[in-house]
Amino acid sequence: MMIKLQAKNLTFSYNSHPILNDLSFEIPPSNLVTIVGPNGSGKSTLIKCIDRILSPQKGSILIDRKELTRMNRREVARYLSYVPQSSVRVFPTNVFDTILMGRRPHIGWLGSQDDERKVWDVLRLLDIEHLAMKNFDELSGGQQQKVLIARALVQEAEVMLLDEPTSNLDIWHQIDVMNVIRDIVKSRDITAIMALHDLNLASAYSDRIIMMHKGRIVAVGDPEFVITKENIASVYRVEAAVRNVSGKPIILPLRQIREKMY
Repeated sequence: MMIKLQAKNLTFSYNSHPILNDLSFEIPPSNLVTIVGPNGSGKSTLIKCIDRILSPQKGSILIDRKELTRMNRREVARYLSYVPQSSVRVFPTNVFDTILMGRRPHIGWLGSQDDERKVWDVLRLLDIEHLAMKNFDELSGGQQQKVLIARALVQEAEVMLLDEPTSNLDIWHQIDVMNVIRDIVKSRDITAIMALHDLNLASAYSDRIIMMHKGRIVAVGDPEFVITKENIASVYRVEAAVRNVSGKPIILPLRQIREKMY
């Protein structure tokens, strides 16, 4: 099933302070889409509005032409899975049971042999089968992130949402996690939408990038269209050199831009 996600005139505020300002966009199926932007630009808020963790004051989100607000939580979970930021990961269970939680939209609290088989399938897919009986809280950051991705994957949703999936990871584990996400999108024909700080990781792995600034969308498109020295200067206030490496733009920051920009 090919799922297209749309946002129309999405607006969200915290205590009357605008965070998202009238956002509209479409995300085609089977894409890896990354949302980038400075701190406070609204990346994580947008991810949470899509997943209905937060409720926008205005606008709508549609999946397969259906409004999310007209679905119950269990129906939403069959369309959307969510991987939270690393800083909020706490599960007092072993890895197998943590991943099995992802089957709840299908089975409730009672599992079956088929559900357990699906857990073993994703454990093998992500090469973490050896961690199955270990406590989640005892794992390294990279291992925990793979377990959370496995939990989302076993949910069998059409769209996977990830909020800063590489935060607090070293460069080896960043690449490892990004490879996992990209391979899942291509092999399972699903869509992944992630918020990410690292522009070079976003450029290297994304099919499309949404660049945000102050709650608005500045640019949407292929990495080479969005990751330009002009966009980096206006959004991040950083002068940067942008080079093409293996068909992808790579950024070398040079200096902060301190003078006022018009």
